[in-house]
Amino acid sequence: MGLLTPNAMNATVDPDAIAALRDLNPEDPAFLRELIDVFLEDVPQRFAELDKALAAQDAPLLQRAAHTIKGSCSNFGATSLAQVALEMEKQGKAAAFAEAAATYPSLKAEFAQVAEALKQLR
Repeated sequence: MGLLTPNAMNATVDPDAIAALRDLNPEDPAFLRELIDVFLEDVPQRFAELDKALAAQDAPLLQRAAHTIKGSCSNFGATSLAQVALEMEKQGKAAAFAEAAATYPSLKAEFAQVAEALKQLR
């Protein structure tokens, strides 16, 4: 698989956000890789929480897991993923489980795109 084009990266992660993360620790090129790895490990754990929340109709867990994803993706400028996570967070707050279940596939699809972009930046 080739490198992401700038347009493809812009659709998933913000190059300015990536540059800002690199600037946090410019002497350590592994720093960005570590941040990416933590994100790529954490979001699937939040998906497990979302699965549990939807199955148990646990609104606080649904809201919290979606909120955590939203916050994590904002670090990378993954605005589309953040928007879907925000939608699920609101659905959790409203205990709108059917709507959240309908939104969930979009959240997973957005994450897959962001994950691919971030893997190419490692």
